[in-house]
Amino acid sequence: MDHTVIGSSPTPSPTPTLSPSAGAAGRRAWVEQIMGMPISIHLRGSGLRRPADGENGVAAAIADTFAVLREVEDRFSTYSPDSEISRMARGELTARDAHPQVRDVIRLCEQARERTEGWFDARRPDGTGGSTFDPTGLVKGWAVQRACSALASRLPEHDVLVNAGGDIAVWCAREDGEPWHLAIENPLDRTALLARLDLRTGGLATSGTAARGAHIYSPATGSAATELASVSVIGPSLMWADVYATAAFARGPAAVGWLRTLEHHAWLVVDLDGTTTSSGG
Repeated sequence: MDHTVIGSSPTPSPTPTLSPSAGAAGRRAWVEQIMGMPISIHLRGSGLRRPADGENGVAAAIADTFAVLREVEDRFSTYSPDSEISRMARGELTARDAHPQVRDVIRLCEQARERTEGWFDARRPDGTGGSTFDPTGLVKGWAVQRACSALASRLPEHDVLVNAGGDIAVWCAREDGEPWHLAIENPLDRTALLARLDLRTGGLATSGTAARGAHIYSPATGSAATELASVSVIGPSLMWADVYATAAFARGPAAVGWLRTLEHHAWLVVDLDGTTTSSGG
């Protein structure tokens, strides 16, 4: 059975909490609203029919994964005044005293800035002429990739897919097994698809304005980036695919030349007139 998951940035909407969906034998999906978006976990493999999933540890693994993602949200949310990121912004907490995850993300944000020649920058305009540290552009992909890897380790007989608002991390237990079937939607007509791809391990990330409007800022101008419709990147890690897609979208049309320098990644750029350019990978 074809099991296509759309890679896009759908508008966040209320979704049921931890309710496994019915489907074909050997396939289950669960969804929760976390980080302001629906995050769904999909599994394929044996022992997924009730009540077996409760007996082989699947249910506990899913619940634990959602709990960890909620902890990440609590720690990194820029909307919660009690999060460590908000406390750091107010000068109440230093990076040295923050949770090790915060220090890890700070390090990765600096690495991302270097890898993208400054086009991915966790410092964003604060509306007063200054800037504030906002790592959320990296945290989602980082957290979802970690969740996928943790589930793959905990449930080694199952194929895993984690979808966070259209950014997707996947892992397949067997190299000769069925891959995950993914698709990239058209940002100018979200009822249409631009591409389909099969992926066994790695991530697909899309940055654009179709769902959330202009929310990615250009480090060069400090203004919202609006020169492209979307950029999708596929690679070995969702976190880096997401970073590269965000940086490319911020860079605008000139990003095509830079994207061509990336190794082990495929990509698809959609211009405002609907013209597409891709790596052909």
